Amino acid sequence: MFIGRERELNMLQKLYDSDRFEFVVLYGRRRVGKTALINHFIDDKPSIYYIGIESNEGQNLENLSRSILDYTNGDHSEMPLAFPNFQSALETIFRISEKKRIILAIDEYPYVARASKSFASTLQMLIDRYKDSSRLMLILCGSSMSYMEDHVLSYKAPLYGRRTAQMKLLPFSFFETCRCFQNFSDSEKALAYGILGGTPQYILQFDDSRSMEENIKNTFFNPMSFLYEEPINLLKQEVREPAVYTSIISAIAAGASRMSEISAKVGENTNVCASYLKNLVSLGIVQKESPYGEKQSKRTLYYIEDNMFRFWYRFIPENASMIARGGADMVYRRIEPQFSDYMGKIFEDICRQYLWELLLCGKSPVEFISLGRWWGNDPVRKCQAEIDIMGEQDKSTALFAECKWTNTPIDNGVLETLVERGTLFSYTNPHFFLFAKSGFTKGCIEKAAALGNISLIRYEDIVRMRVSI
Repeated sequence: MFIGRERELNMLQKLYDSDRFEFVVLYGRRRVGKTALINHFIDDKPSIYYIGIESNEGQNLENLSRSILDYTNGDHSEMPLAFPNFQSALETIFRISEKKRIILAIDEYPYVARASKSFASTLQMLIDRYKDSSRLMLILCGSSMSYMEDHVLSYKAPLYGRRTAQMKLLPFSFFETCRCFQNFSDSEKALAYGILGGTPQYILQFDDSRSMEENIKNTFFNPMSFLYEEPINLLKQEVREPAVYTSIISAIAAGASRMSEISAKVGENTNVCASYLKNLVSLGIVQKESPYGEKQSKRTLYYIEDNMFRFWYRFIPENASMIARGGADMVYRRIEPQFSDYMGKIFEDICRQYLWELLLCGKSPVEFISLGRWWGNDPVRKCQAEIDIMGEQDKSTALFAECKWTNTPIDNGVLETLVERGTLFSYTNPHFFLFAKSGFTKGCIEKAAALGNISLIRYEDIVRMRVSI
């Protein structure tokens, strides 16, 4: 069953319905579901699907020729038995598209372009020649983020200016991930998202007819499982020096968040680390964060953005020896008490997604422009203060939020602290959100009602949000 991607499918359908030449660049990290999206979209449409392989030009040309033959069902009236070069093969498709609407989807495009140095220029030439008469919908898809951005989308790329649309496919949101786990409890859905993130290929590794414990032991704690070595294997595919990248991610997972701390743990100078961190940010593995409202800040922090990487680097390396010896049960007992602490950051992310959904459906009391975390000095208490989520509408209106993933209800002390931290800013119309896994005490509810500008949101309200919208 195909889940999600409604927005992307609607956009692709709109482009297809134009019945004129369209050129879509589709890219995103490995395992994010690009191929599944393409195949679902073209399933009921006249199309040629061709996937590049990490081989030479001849093998890739042969595979394209076979894909064209498959489309024509062996009818050679429109094409020769074999193509001498890519230009001949591609021009045949463009000529066919002058008579009928057709899709050409080239998956793993970087493999083809690297094997044939002239492929991009040839494609550019044919687009320029046929775009006014062609009804071709061309889709170029790639997993190598840097290659797609530098050699397809950038100003210097041969194909620059020819595309009519581009899509960077991102992992599923929390709400989309929940749809994949109908049999999990609400708390298990959050934990599954916290462990796997929204990457479809990782989601498929969990079976919601089994317990969370069984799923974790069968995947991350199983040396023969796909997920057991996934972060290392993915880095090997994406970067040239995976060992250095692994050291940096490990340092962040161990608590280093500032550039100086990361540099000290890795044993490289800050300039070197900055270059590696930039690549990890572009891959969506690490996120660079500054206090909300500060565009250029010396207080920048780094943390692991991808949940699967976060879980893996926090729990797998230190337990690798035990896992290799078949001690999955013992490892699970060791880490299970840490799940509540681990989920703190995940819950903040879930609450941010909730606030965006609230805004987009017109139910937010504050029409914020962006959301972020804030930290800085509290001059009254003379200590460091932190606000989990903050968003500004204008100079007078903003929201502040605190997120608590605990097994006990939140009391009014947490609410009072949040309201007090809001006074560190000069907004005259603040609104406060308090998010809690286990609800609120009677005192907290009464305090919120008295103040009036407070929204108390239980986790169960978040999970059911899409149903009520």
